[in-house]
Amino acid sequence: MDEMICYCHSYTAQDLEKDVVEHGRSLLMARIIAESKAGNCNCAENNPKGR
Repeated sequence: MDEMICYCHSYTAQDLEKDVVEHGRSLLMARIIAESKAGNCNCAENNPKGR
């Protein structure tokens, strides 16, 4: 099973690796950070670890 890195947006470690290969850097991480800053994440409820 692929490790989930973002429960709010359902991104996995494999998605992140693919993103880096395709773009030379992680655009997904930038998207996750922007969504989090905009208040569009609910990690405490979506992530089983509460973060």
